[in-house]
Amino acid sequence: MQRELSLLQRFADMFLKDVNLGVILVNPSLELVDISDMACQILGFNREEVLHQPMDRLFKDLPDDHRIFDPRVLDGLVVRNQALSWTKEQVRYELLVDSSVLRDEQGKVAGACILFKDVTNLRSLEEQVQRSDRLAMIGQIAAGTAHEIRNPLTSIKGFLQMFRKTFEEQGMTRESSYTEVMLKEINRINELVSEFLLLSKPKNTTYEPVDVSMVLRELLPIINNEAILHKVTVQYEAVFDMPQVIADREYLKQVFLNICKNGIEAMGEGGYLSITEKLDVAERKVHIEIHDTGPGIPMYVIDKIFDPFFTTKPEGTGLGLSVCQRIIHDIGGIIRVSSKGYGTTFTISIPFP
Repeated sequence: MQRELSLLQRFADMFLKDVNLGVILVNPSLELVDISDMACQILGFNREEVLHQPMDRLFKDLPDDHRIFDPRVLDGLVVRNQALSWTKEQVRYELLVDSSVLRDEQGKVAGACILFKDVTNLRSLEEQVQRSDRLAMIGQIAAGTAHEIRNPLTSIKGFLQMFRKTFEEQGMTRESSYTEVMLKEINRINELVSEFLLLSKPKNTTYEPVDVSMVLRELLPIINNEAILHKVTVQYEAVFDMPQVIADREYLKQVFLNICKNGIEAMGEGGYLSITEKLDVAERKVHIEIHDTGPGIPMYVIDKIFDPFFTTKPEGTGLGLSVCQRIIHDIGGIIRVSSKGYGTTFTISIPFP
């Protein structure tokens, strides 16, 4: 036993010294207990100086969204492939970060492990960062102008509602119909501003344990009502005793509802929408598959559907799927889409603690 432990210790020491990965180990008190040579090189740390130092002190001058470690990992939040930029001595590194909790034999939290890889030269990451920058810019613009847009709209909407009531009382049907059109357009502008705001990182997000099955069951009546209007049949397959994920409940609802509604509308009249829960214990992920029997998505379009403002709908804004991707990405999950022949399947994968 001692010989095996000694071998494991030598391997751990060699791994931290030679592996081409940034590795940081943190204890439950959020103190750095070990760090690899590559992590020291990229972050600009001296190993002996940072050992047993609080993580907050090491990253105290950085905003939360630029810190390499999220303390919520100790509460069960799993981070996978988080794109992060780090600058040291005017050299910019593009990193992919994974973080997860470490537990002892009794299942108690023993600390956390942060792994990151330098992928600065990967073209795929560059495209992802560019997309993220575009979404952030749109969110910043919207956040700065939302009140300036909404305040006058509220006044306009109030007066229009008063005019509509007056026109109806005086039997002026044509004028009343004009106000109805204007009110619909004002509501559309309000919805567009709301979608803009969701592209920025939500400031009032509440991450907590969420039962995905319960969320889907609460949404089923809404999804069924939408399906009935399009003569679509909804099929739902649940997994018994699905583990909880760490997410914002309301934002998760928005993702499922948006993708289901897109599938129903894509089928036009008739068809089947299936919602299937799957559990991957090995990868510790919950998968939700939403499949429609519509015409499918052409190959030349499928790579663009998550781009902001890209839409195939005459009345669409092209922001719905961009918002969904941001929400799922922020909780360490991913959204994949596949379309072969007829039908489209969206797979939402969310890690669980």
